[in-house]
Amino acid sequence: MSTPTFITTDLLASDSSLTLGEDAAHHMRVLRLEPGAPVRLADGQGSRGTGTVLRIAKRNATVHVGACEYIEPLPPVHLIVPIADRERMLWLGEKATELAASSWRPVMFRRSKSVSPRGEGPTFQQRLRARMASALEQSGGAWLPLPFPDATVETCIAAAPSGVRLVLARDGAPIVPLLPSDPAEPVTIVLGPEGGIEPAELELFVAAGFQPASLGSSLLRFETAGVAALAVARAVR
Repeated sequence: MSTPTFITTDLLASDSSLTLGEDAAHHMRVLRLEPGAPVRLADGQGSRGTGTVLRIAKRNATVHVGACEYIEPLPPVHLIVPIADRERMLWLGEKATELAASSWRPVMFRRSKSVSPRGEGPTFQQRLRARMASALEQSGGAWLPLPFPDATVETCIAAAPSGVRLVLARDGAPIVPLLPSDPAEPVTIVLGPEGGIEPAELELFVAAGFQPASLGSSLLRFETAGVAALAVARAVR
């Protein structure tokens, strides 16, 4: 059996003790780990390390942290996603973590309001973070996407980082030539909701410097478009 990985919300430090929560303790019992068992650790903020189980209780587990290493983040690729069907948002959250999205900002588009049940609010955000943590455990990554609260179109535009800004549109320019050659330059990618971004909303993005970008002639669901766009951006950069 491969060495299991556990995600902690605390920053890792070599030669220290770390308390993991109830979910981790349950996972250890399922795996039938015992004191002395080796584990891998990650804090989602660039540090990964190895550890040894010291104690497994009902509601927590204690681990001794051994060696740690810091892994530099990949070139920044930020994802702006529609508030949409919650299961499809959770699936995209997993894949965005595996593909090392730098941040995740959900937006209430006009067409988002017709979706039910949709992924929004603090309870859903907790589920999303848990799903992302699980994806990080399985993928062996070092960085979780930085999560932002639900936003309006206007708020997300105002908060978008500088750099190359892209909004996916089937009639946009091919995405690859629009990506920057400088790996330090941030890229922000906007995914529209089911039914597409309404013209008035698209005009707001374009006025703020977002370039319409295309992934091809097929009309993709938002979660498929998100995976494809992230994969292309990561491969090119």
